[in-house]
Amino acid sequence: MQAMSVQQPWAFAIARGGKSVGNQSTPTAYRGPLLIHASMRVDLKACDSPLIRSAGWDPRDPLATIGAVIAVADLDHVCSAAVRDASCDCGPWAARGSHHWHLTGVRALPRPIVAIGRTDLWQPAPGLVNEVNTMFATAAALGNVT
Repeated sequence: MQAMSVQQPWAFAIARGGKSVGNQSTPTAYRGPLLIHASMRVDLKACDSPLIRSAGWDPRDPLATIGAVIAVADLDHVCSAAVRDASCDCGPWAARGSHHWHLTGVRALPRPIVAIGRTDLWQPAPGLVNEVNTMFATAAALGNVT
């Protein structure tokens, strides 16, 4: 499993609002499960974005926190067409000039898990992965699957 840190409110939009594309400066060969970590930085201008508002942005929501893992997604594929100024059909969340990391199967955590993130793709500590898996297993056993 890998992880990526994303500024708020974009991380919230992935976890709660259907943002299925991560805009990255580099491509990756990695495919598979990906922890979504809300970084310590907040893109304040984005908080007023129509896309963010349509995602249900609410700074009072626990998943609007910073410095924590808030969701798990599957990195399905990467589109690099926009980097070459070619057209792509990656949707409204896709930014020009970025590699579009397509996220599927997004599952918000029942509560955030405080963690230190890093830039680019990073390897989470085994204890963090275990905590995420335990949290989902507990929620499933209680019938609280998100």
